[in-house]
Amino acid sequence: MEELKEGDQAPAFSANDQNGKLVSLSNYQGKDVILYFYPKDDTPGCTAESCSFRDNYQALLNKGFDVIGVSVDNEKSHQKFTIKYQLPFTLISDTDHQIVEAYGVWVEKNMYGKKYMGTARKTFLIDKQGVIKKIIDKVDTKNSSQQVLELVK
Repeated sequence: MEELKEGDQAPAFSANDQNGKLVSLSNYQGKDVILYFYPKDDTPGCTAESCSFRDNYQALLNKGFDVIGVSVDNEKSHQKFTIKYQLPFTLISDTDHQIVEAYGVWVEKNMYGKKYMGTARKTFLIDKQGVIKKIIDKVDTKNSSQQVLELVK
């Protein structure tokens, strides 16, 4: 599969959120979307990243963005994560890996010499027409929302 680039149409998807509600990218047509992929609920880096989006959520809304987080965790895990950190946005459960694969973020990782498949941390800024405007490959977990705000100044 070819790697997604800025200017490409964002792959369509439908999956359940933390509340079991079906969410599709097409629901956000006419809105700018921050679609961020993260490895695992309630781990230090993923918590910092999600809390950064939470802490600047109003500023992102003011810029016209909706925020959607995606990981391969199940709905129950997302629900606990959302409640524990009071996350005000949608977290999508991609347990079948269809979205992470479509966006090219399901990759081979290496930790302590052990290779395994996992989600690469990556953020896509998608415009009102569903076109990928920016891709952030090197996400600063503590300042993920500021990275986005800097790009859209």
